[in-house]
Order: sequence, then C-alpha cells, then structure tokens
Amino acid sequence: MTDHDARIRHSWQANADAWTRAVREQRIESRRLVTDAAILAAVAEGPAQRALDIGCGEGWLCRALAARGSECVGVDASAPLIESAQAAGGGRYEVMDYAALIAHGESLGQFDLLVCNFALLDDYIAPLLGALRERVAPGGRLLIQTVHPWTACGDEPYADGWRLETFAAFGGEFSTPMPWFFRTLESWLALLAASGWRLRQLREPRHPDTGKPCSLLLDLQPLAG
Repeated sequence: MTDHDARIRHSWQANADAWTRAVREQRIESRRLVTDAAILAAVAEGPAQRALDIGCGEGWLCRALAARGSECVGVDASAPLIESAQAAGGGRYEVMDYAALIAHGESLGQFDLLVCNFALLDDYIAPLLGALRERVAPGGRLLIQTVHPWTACGDEPYADGWRLETFAAFGGEFSTPMPWFFRTLESWLALLAASGWRLRQLREPRHPDTGKPCSLLLDLQPLAG
C-alpha cells in the first residue's frame, strides 16, 4: 500500500459518519440536483438484474437499485461505511479494497452491471479496471461517474496529478483531508482503452442553473477478444 493509498483509506475511515450524514441528508448540491439522478438514468438504459457497486460507501446506490428490483452487492475499503450500509440494508455488503477485488473478485460472481460512482480515487487503477472485465456477464456494462476534468481542474494546471480534498465546503464536520488523483479527459480515455474497455457513450451531466458539467459519466463494455 502506498502512502496515498493509506491516506485515502484513513480519510474514509475517519470521515465515515460525516459522509453518511451528508449523503443521507442530501447536503451535497451536485448530487442532489444532478449526479445521483444521472447515474440512475444511465443504469436504467441497460440490464441491471445483478449489480456490483464498487466503492459503495454507505450504500445509497445499492438501496436505490434494490428498490428497482436489482440484486446488489456493494464493496468498499472503509469498514465503518460498510457497517452503515449493512445497517440500512438493500443488498449484500463486503469490506473489500482494490487489491482484494483483484485477487478475490471471483468469489462475487459475475454481474450485468458494474458501477464506480466517484470511487476511482487512486493513480494506479489499471489492474483493477483489467480485473473488472472478468466480473462482467455477457452483454454487461461498466459505468464510471467521476468529477468532470474541466470543472474539477479549477486553478490548477490541466494535467494528471495528485490533488487534496479538504472538505472545506462541509463546514468543518470532516476531520481528515483526502488525496485524490486528477485525470484529464484524454488520460481517462487512454487508460480505459489500455485496460480493455470500449466506450459506448460519454455523458456530461450539467447543473440546471449554471449549465456547467457536474461530472463525467462513462458507459463501457469489455473489448472483444
């Protein structure tokens, strides 16, 4: 585990309760107005009888999909978040980080739908993306929703690199900052192609008032062969 990996994990351990409250009380405007609905709309465009939510957090997406009739499995590296998810129900939840998912993902079986909803925070995710191809049933899809590179770039250079989320917008409730790896759009597309994924559709869900993109939503299928 790298230093960045350890810091990401520590942040989600320390901030688990604050994050659970923020999500369940719908405090995050972009999620409330745009991105939650965007991922659900993308899910509805294809089969989702059996879904795997990678980086499921406190389980909101599994609960939403279960309410629509999906059998859901949620995995996350944060044990406190998995405990919150298990208490709320809506699916099967397991503590599982990237390495465990790569090494032991076959124990989960295959899925019509894989979802990474704001969950790919590390720099070296190519092995995970490659391993996820084995978790997709024939005809299945991978949905990745992440920060929009142009919007999230802010005043920083438009180049791949580590950034720091301080959670300042949450008014001090989050105790521990979180490093995360920024990718340009070009880097995202190159990474996915190199990891064996074909882009079916690219969406840019936008804020209803500003018109600015709130996220980048990638709909993918494994490359043949």
